[in-house]
Amino acid sequence: MNRPRVVVGVSGGVDSSVAALRLVQQGEAVAGLFMQNWADDGTGECRAEDDRRDAVAVCGRLGIPFHFRDFSTEYWQGVFEHFLAEYAAGRTPNPDVLCNREVKFKHFLDAAHDLGAEKIATGHYARVVEAGGRWRLLRGMDRGKDQSYFLHQLGQAQLSATLFPIGELQKSDLRRVAREAGLPTHDKKDSTGICFIGERDFREFLGRYLPARRGEMRDPQGQVVGEHPGVFYFTLGQREGLQIGGVRGRPQAPWYVVGKDVAHNVLYVDQDTHSPYLMSTRLWTETAHWVSGSPPAGRFDCTAQTRYRQPDEPCRVQVMEDGSVMVEFTTPQRAVTPGQSLVLYEGDECLGGAVIARTDAPLELKLAEQAA
Repeated sequence: MNRPRVVVGVSGGVDSSVAALRLVQQGEAVAGLFMQNWADDGTGECRAEDDRRDAVAVCGRLGIPFHFRDFSTEYWQGVFEHFLAEYAAGRTPNPDVLCNREVKFKHFLDAAHDLGAEKIATGHYARVVEAGGRWRLLRGMDRGKDQSYFLHQLGQAQLSATLFPIGELQKSDLRRVAREAGLPTHDKKDSTGICFIGERDFREFLGRYLPARRGEMRDPQGQVVGEHPGVFYFTLGQREGLQIGGVRGRPQAPWYVVGKDVAHNVLYVDQDTHSPYLMSTRLWTETAHWVSGSPPAGRFDCTAQTRYRQPDEPCRVQVMEDGSVMVEFTTPQRAVTPGQSLVLYEGDECLGGAVIARTDAPLELKLAEQAA
């Protein structure tokens, strides 16, 4: 068998199916590889076996070799253990960012090289271009589907060996292309959420690994307004699942999570969706990663996202001596969450990013002072 030049990560979804199709149409020597990243116990909706069958069917339709690799051990060690540690610390991690860095563009890339390939390809909505010897990560043309946010931890070595064949497409056009090519995944529903949880109840799943303790829900002034099942289960700005009944002297309005005190097992809530306790103008991060290998300057202006699909927010970035960054936004930001990713952009180019460590939200500052 001839060696492939490109190995496509086929997930059993329509995006990776069309990525493989486009490479075949371009005359590339292509093979597909399905990654099993989670040892599915059959109790959720991850449906790894169904996805694998779909990936096999796509490769058969395209006439390309199919390969399988089990990365569940690597995923557990590189992604899931960190996921649990972050929740235990009261933060809200983003496993998709780590999965891309630790599995898809590390172990998958190694596996492709073992098969003799020069490059890998994935069904991400992003673009990579080379200019002046430097590889740049750009947003996907479909801004509603752009996934560069999840790819900001990639560097020059990974980008130089990566293709994003659907980065120029709109999702609506992609499904039409898949249908016209007779791909069996053309009308398959997009996966949502975290794969290893699937459609299962998040609290039940997390409770298997992090036994939670019930505790008080308080307003920002310290008055008890209810009881929570465990601070791990909630994130800043969350409204669902609080189950606070009528509180005497309070209006019949929704409550929102505005803070977590893990050490004292207290969840703080407020009734205003734009509560001042949720707002911040500055944040500090852990060590930043730069796609080009270094920041554009010690201090610069750009735009940022503190969560996926957020509109670009103008900001000023200061690179600190320890490699972290301090970011100041032009306008106050709602529910900036430690553990999530700050991702920086210059126009369509993703510069890099970092995990958010803390913000200047009033309640967060108050709790930090009490802890000190």
